[in-house]
Amino acid sequence: MEELSYSLNTLYMLLTAALVMWMAAGFTMLEAGLVRRRNTAEIVTKNVGLYSISCFMFLLCGYLAMYPGDDFAGGWMPAFDFGFGDTVADTVVDGYGYAESADFFFQVVFVATACSIVSGAVAERMNQWPFFVLVVFIAAFIYPVQGFWNWGGGFLKVDGYSDFAGSGTVHLAGAACALAAAMFIGPRVGKYGKVTGKAMGVFPVAKTNKLYGANIPVAALGTFILWLGWFGFNGGSQLAINGVENANAVAQIFLNTNAAAGGGAMACLVVSRVFFGKTNILYALNGAISGLVSITADPLSPSGYEATLIGACGGLLCYGSLVALEQFFKVDDPVGAISAHGTAGIFGVMVVPFTNAEATFGSQAYGVMCIALWGFALTYAFLFLLNFIVPVRASDAIQKKGLDAEEIGIEAYPEF
Repeated sequence: MEELSYSLNTLYMLLTAALVMWMAAGFTMLEAGLVRRRNTAEIVTKNVGLYSISCFMFLLCGYLAMYPGDDFAGGWMPAFDFGFGDTVADTVVDGYGYAESADFFFQVVFVATACSIVSGAVAERMNQWPFFVLVVFIAAFIYPVQGFWNWGGGFLKVDGYSDFAGSGTVHLAGAACALAAAMFIGPRVGKYGKVTGKAMGVFPVAKTNKLYGANIPVAALGTFILWLGWFGFNGGSQLAINGVENANAVAQIFLNTNAAAGGGAMACLVVSRVFFGKTNILYALNGAISGLVSITADPLSPSGYEATLIGACGGLLCYGSLVALEQFFKVDDPVGAISAHGTAGIFGVMVVPFTNAEATFGSQAYGVMCIALWGFALTYAFLFLLNFIVPVRASDAIQKKGLDAEEIGIEAYPEF
């Protein structure tokens, strides 16, 4: 029975990890649909590259840094050892029992998810190879360190921070890096007109131009792929399927995950129709994603109705955040990644104490602050230094011509 349990759990983790890996296709399709035609091949290339790079860097040093062992319990900086690839066949038997290589595969696809968030936020104006260098830094250092704070037994875990599947550890971390990158690089050419003043003495007043993507059906397909992959994202975080208790937990997680996504989409559909007279599909897609992000911090404790409400609130917050970032703060985010993963990620972490009595608002807020500041500060500083070596932002001329022609040499839609 122990061997059967071990095999079953290992198989479950591998299958759910494969579902999460499929989310890479979702991010690729979502971003490819929401960028303009002349940048489509380039954004697809970035997604293929970031997945490959993040997997290698996590194999090289990230996994061992994120899980350094009991010697670093309660700390804030783990050791950076190399060579997990030499021992990837080793196994570990803890309370659940599963192969360590399965755990690595499950964790590595989370890293790629965090990097994909950055890809969408800087689409259409960040040069390709500086982006790949940034992915190396995020996957090898930024993500593993803050992941250790929570899942590796670091100081946030000791403080009582609760984040079941990563609303903060994955999504907020990626969004914080994305916000720093988007602010450092600046908006796309043609996104904003000339600044004519400042509202309330703070916010720059300038015409905001809508730069719509080339393929809405592809973006919708990407959203549904992400929706499907999220069952692995949240369900796999149970880390086991053996026994009645684990099986029931996984079933509830699947139910709540699906309910939250639907709640987020419905809320954005209604709000866009009521307040703007149009049913904006772009907000609905981000509403579904933000609902998924919101429930990720605790997809087990709420009921199905509570999960729907959490997803709906996350969707509405995402809606407001999208408008605020674009209109008032002049942060150009072509796919809405910062709001869908960052704003909804913060909400998801902070709502946990309402359904989980073991979590406290103080610990949750402390975790949000640490994760957000860590990702933002290090990303901004890294890009500042990198920009002295190689230009991070594509020139205005290249942006007008399209990054496909400059970086790839192949058009995504040559018939047009």
